[in-house]
Amino acid sequence: MKTRSSKHVRFLSVFCLAVWAVGPRASAQTPVIASFGGNGELLCTNLVAGSVAVVEWAPAVTGPWTNTWAGLKSVTVDTNGMIRVSVPMFYRVRGEAVSPAPGGMVWISPGTFTMGSPTNEVDRWDWEGPQTAVTISRGFWIGKYEVTQGEYLAVMGSNPSFFTGDTNRPVERVNWYDATNYCATLTQRERTAGRIPTNSVYRLPSEAEWEYACRAGTTTRFSHGDDPGYTNLTNYAWYEGNSGGTTHPVGQKLPNPWGLYDVHGNVWEWCQDWLSESLPGGIAVDPQGPAMGSARVIRGGLWCNAAGACRSASRGACDPGYGDYGIGFRAVLAPGQP
Repeated sequence: MKTRSSKHVRFLSVFCLAVWAVGPRASAQTPVIASFGGNGELLCTNLVAGSVAVVEWAPAVTGPWTNTWAGLKSVTVDTNGMIRVSVPMFYRVRGEAVSPAPGGMVWISPGTFTMGSPTNEVDRWDWEGPQTAVTISRGFWIGKYEVTQGEYLAVMGSNPSFFTGDTNRPVERVNWYDATNYCATLTQRERTAGRIPTNSVYRLPSEAEWEYACRAGTTTRFSHGDDPGYTNLTNYAWYEGNSGGTTHPVGQKLPNPWGLYDVHGNVWEWCQDWLSESLPGGIAVDPQGPAMGSARVIRGGLWCNAAGACRSASRGACDPGYGDYGIGFRAVLAPGQP
């Protein structure tokens, strides 16, 4: 298990944004999810049929956003759960999204956050910077909990974990390939059953998506605050100071502000990215990490780590073929990404 490795994070710019909402008519307070568009066409899928979505536009992918464009203030979703409109600029949609797994996943709306830690953060490592203004341009569902042994067993037919006896514990001793195979198998199963659209995919979160979801709008060392002396961490995480040398069933500690459990401690969580030696700095849109490397990113800390390793900005990495009893994962369901 490592704490640093190679290259700069690259980023992907997106032409069109799109959707989510609540109720019969979307409002300015409704969250937004994203969808791909091209050739002047905005296509937004996975909406509740017959609901009304609000189209917003901006001169750039980062905004500012408004819905003043004539003729595109609202669009009725068709019976297939989609809208299709011709657009000349950057667009997004507020509309009612179909939840793939009520209670099991949390919707994360697009937004911008500061990734990494400031140079004066206590227990910081230098590969947590430079701080980077990251825009997550596409919304996604993410597991409320780390994938459990029971969930892994149901999909893959085996349980590789060291700490057994309760299938609500997070699965561990899974390498990066095991985690990505789980996501691919789950995607195929759920598509075949008609429970997710064919243009949605289960996958690991990118490192940027993981930190964005973990921070949940905060800029402090942890999602519950700076926590000087780590006096409150025991309420949110299983770590060296309280774990008793083992993992614990998911969801026993308090969640972060967006309703995610165990983002600090319990087990490290695999991310998609190869590890970079530093963050890119400046401004980035949907960074995906280096094109190649020797170690994949892990995030969140684990049951035997010191408190500082469980901070929101803490980064680690492992050889993708290595499965350790301190490493598990959390799955993302991403609309519009076949």
